[in-house]
Amino acid sequence: MLRILLTIVLPLALWVWAFIDCLVTPEGEVKHLPKPIWLIIVLLFPPLGPIAWLVAGKRRGFLPTGAPDGRSAADGQPGYGGGTRGGRPLAPDDDPEFLASLGNGSLKGNDKDHEDMLKQWEADLRRRERDLRGGDEPEDGRKS
Repeated sequence: MLRILLTIVLPLALWVWAFIDCLVTPEGEVKHLPKPIWLIIVLLFPPLGPIAWLVAGKRRGFLPTGAPDGRSAADGQPGYGGGTRGGRPLAPDDDPEFLASLGNGSLKGNDKDHEDMLKQWEADLRRRERDLRGGDEPEDGRKS
């Protein structure tokens, strides 16, 4: 049984998998030879063709990432969009370009508004703490 598995089933599965992988791989991810040539090699030279395809025929690594215009940087097809970090797409909350596109103005204006709001909250908190303590401590919170 093990002999049948090693001599027939595994090479056949490898051949089918490599052929399908070669068929569905976009033209921009194929390396060294044109895609039709790779298909012929995979079909006509089992098991060396599928092994050659897996080793040298396709770009491997992270998912393709998109360019800022929404097109894939690799092959011009619609991609994942957004910026990249280490070849991977960024999450929307990590992508400064996406965050900048959310606001009506620049992010600096929003930051200033948030800083002003935070200062108001801090002043209100200090006032409430002072009122609770009876006003006997200095404004900066240090004890005398």
